[in-house]
Amino acid sequence: MFKDVSRPPAKGPRSLLSCLVLLGVLTTGCTGSYYNWEVRTNSTPVSDSFRPSILEDKPVAIFEAMTSPGLRGNEAGMAVWLAQILEKVAPKIKVIGPKATATAINRNGLAHEYVQMRADAEQSYILNRDILQKVAAAVGARYVFQPRLASFSQTMTERWKVPGFDLRVVQTRSSVIRLSLQLWETDTGELVWTSVAEAVLANEAVTQDPVFLEEETKVALGSVIADLLYGRTSSQYTPLNGMLNQLIEQPSPAPSPKKEDSASEAPGAQ
Repeated sequence: MFKDVSRPPAKGPRSLLSCLVLLGVLTTGCTGSYYNWEVRTNSTPVSDSFRPSILEDKPVAIFEAMTSPGLRGNEAGMAVWLAQILEKVAPKIKVIGPKATATAINRNGLAHEYVQMRADAEQSYILNRDILQKVAAAVGARYVFQPRLASFSQTMTERWKVPGFDLRVVQTRSSVIRLSLQLWETDTGELVWTSVAEAVLANEAVTQDPVFLEEETKVALGSVIADLLYGRTSSQYTPLNGMLNQLIEQPSPAPSPKKEDSASEAPGAQ
């Protein structure tokens, strides 16, 4: 007699787990750096005496970002990200980055006055003209960018959880940020231009990674800079804007050099 050795597909936890593992592998491979995002901006018209091309001749310094006491610490890095954005989208602008700005302020003994100006600005949203003139002269800037973080929040919502198991397969990760950017003329103390942006980022993935503040800040600041460069006062930006979307795209890892390439590039190689 012949025995029927065929078996029906296994059912139960093991089969389910196998499917979930496969799904996890496939999903992870598809969700690396992609975000659904949207930014809405409201910007003032620039002053009559100003045009963005002026910044190609007159240097603009970047002050460290300000925020409310409850958000203190989250604003760290915003000034650096703004400098990186300007380098990509407006490379002709003469930017004095936050590192050079801070160094010049401290070398000229203006740290105390700079702190006082910022403390007053947290309440008034105004940079004191007299102190601003001193700081700008020390830094060598005609204009100043002042970023401010207004709010930041993020949530993670379960989209698919296996019944009977403490296993989350897919989560929606979302975040909202509100920020503003001011442009000051240092000789007169004139507020040349200001913009406010609200950005929403979301992604679905199997990982536990959050929506990172850096990526959300970059699309928000990039959007307000776009308003400045193109003279817009009310805009809506999405990933369809390739220039802005590139600000948060993760570059592909560089291929590892071959042994012969490494040897030829070693110091002293001919």
